[in-house]
Amino acid sequence: MNRSLLLSLPLLLAACSDRPSFDPDVVKAARLGEGLPTGFMLGTSTAAHQVEGGLENDWTEWERGQWPDGRPHIKDGTVSGAATDSWNRFDEDVRLMERLGSNAYRFGVEWARIQPTPDTWNEEALARYQQWAHTLRQKGITPMVTLYHFTLPTWVSDAGGWENPATIDAFEKYSAKVAEALGGEVDWWCTVNEPNVYAVLGYLDAEWPPGKEDMPLAATVIANLLEGHARAAKQLRALDTVDADGDGFATRIGLAHHVRVFQPATGTTADTVVAGLTDSFFNESVTEALRTGRVHISVPSQVNLDREVEGLKGSSDYLGINYYTRDYVRQYFGEPSLSRQYVPRGRQKNDLGWELYPEGLYLFLTRYAKLGLPLIVTENGMADTDGEERPYYLQSHVYAVEQAVAKGVDVRGYFHWSLLDNFEWAEGYEPKFGLFKVDLESPEKTRTETPAVATFQDIARNLGLTPDP
Repeated sequence: MNRSLLLSLPLLLAACSDRPSFDPDVVKAARLGEGLPTGFMLGTSTAAHQVEGGLENDWTEWERGQWPDGRPHIKDGTVSGAATDSWNRFDEDVRLMERLGSNAYRFGVEWARIQPTPDTWNEEALARYQQWAHTLRQKGITPMVTLYHFTLPTWVSDAGGWENPATIDAFEKYSAKVAEALGGEVDWWCTVNEPNVYAVLGYLDAEWPPGKEDMPLAATVIANLLEGHARAAKQLRALDTVDADGDGFATRIGLAHHVRVFQPATGTTADTVVAGLTDSFFNESVTEALRTGRVHISVPSQVNLDREVEGLKGSSDYLGINYYTRDYVRQYFGEPSLSRQYVPRGRQKNDLGWELYPEGLYLFLTRYAKLGLPLIVTENGMADTDGEERPYYLQSHVYAVEQAVAKGVDVRGYFHWSLLDNFEWAEGYEPKFGLFKVDLESPEKTRTETPAVATFQDIARNLGLTPDP
């Protein structure tokens, strides 16, 4: 049994009870926000490709493709297209943030827009992103900028994408360019979003570009993404020397790590071991690499990657956690993952079939506190078309954050996914994650608040971000 599996066992054991830890009545009665620390960032998240529109990258190419049986790559048959048109409606989106009472916003910059060819830099795009960050600061909203959120310029993907070590060099140069352009307004940086998700969906499940099923390649891609993070961190520290918010730090650098609770479906040894292996690969590989500076990914009979990455240890000032759900794991050796995941009947689920399990966020916050890094919930939300279940989802997960803080965990922020309904990758436009609905058919892309807006406003008010009415 390897060290990562040993580390994962406490979480597995903690998750084995079906009795909920949080009483819904207690959650609903809590004055959420009052239990969060001074300076806490309460905001929303978006990604460039999902909201900007008007892009050409590896994802727009993928969206136009089909599976061998004729089904479109995107489940609802849509393409990202104009998305929510946030590229042209950013000021409108800022007004939504102000309506929420939020004091932070995590947004992505699009590599393909900034560097459309290897030898071309779009200075106009860089200037617009810089103006966005400036506008946010003027409004009292802290910008957190994500450098890489799943999309590549086509010239990068055509050369092999993150399979190719040359992409690490290209990403470092791109990161340096963004640091020079935005560093005067941005202190909080998220280098890479969810390297584990990108590897699983692009290189194991083949649901995302490049659509491969290759476990060794998946491991290589994770390692390359982590080296990209380390290289980007080096450039950000060297080139962003302006302390925009005056807190004594010109840069706060991390990555966003997607985590899921993997609970054994039964108490059998097979299910327990496979759940542990799944947890080790998905939840521990990235964090252990950040802690040690070595990427070690081991899956029996499939891959045993062990690679030291220069500059990786000590590269992060915080760990971002993207948390949504819990999966039950049943051993099945016919799959590359050695298992199948499902949610039992009778569990409360979102529109994508993901279980609502706020206790899982608490488990991960307390688990990763041992890394000694400040933690930020960089994504958390639910697909809910009518929006009626989202208020409690938001309440219960902020409650989970407050419970972790009460245990002494250093949590610095919570970013809800998402500010807006947007293009949800292979799922298309059908899942609705936004605090604000978007009428994609209207010329104005009209934004309309959901019931969770009032919930968010209450939390902001209790945190002291907005005055009492």
